Amino acid sequence: MKKVLLSLLALFSISHAATGCVLVQPADMNVTWKAYKTLGKIGVGGQFTSVKYTPAALEGKNFKELFVGSKVSIDTTKITTGNPSRDETLVKFFFQELKATTIEAKIINIKKTDKHTKGKPRTGMIDVEITMNEQTLTIPMKYHYSEGRFQATGTIDLFDFATSDALASINKSCYDLHKGKTWSDVSIGFSTTIEATLCNVEIKK
Repeated sequence: MKKVLLSLLALFSISHAATGCVLVQPADMNVTWKAYKTLGKIGVGGQFTSVKYTPAALEGKNFKELFVGSKVSIDTTKITTGNPSRDETLVKFFFQELKATTIEAKIINIKKTDKHTKGKPRTGMIDVEITMNEQTLTIPMKYHYSEGRFQATGTIDLFDFATSDALASINKSCYDLHKGKTWSDVSIGFSTTIEATLCNVEIKK
């Protein structure tokens, strides 16, 4: 009888494992931002081109296993906005005015906000601990997962990171182009790919 029970337990375990999802991500992440200028709040988008991503895991059964504990280290002297002259100005008059030329970030929590409907994107919130200009804050970001693409977006206020001097510097340098107004709020985002394999069940958050 004992052997029969052990055999049934083993069979159940194998069957369960065969239908469970395995989520796989690369050790790669894109980090973007959008800053704003003029009273009309015109957006200027950019991307950091030197991002070191250290994932918590390259594979797991849910987003929490993949992301919580993951870290990024960003070299703020390496950026692109599609305009080399503007890139040089931003680095010289803003990023190099900060106390450090790197931004460090760590994902500390993730949770879904609504029950998932089959065929719809998966959404939720992700908390990211960001250290910039020797200031550390936890920033909530909304995430969206669809067709293998995981994206998160949020907003920071530069004043919260004690960057008033750097903000004044870039505003002065670009005073005419910005028409005297450089906004302190900046939209931020990151994205990566996640492949769901070996599963016939819904992906957990």
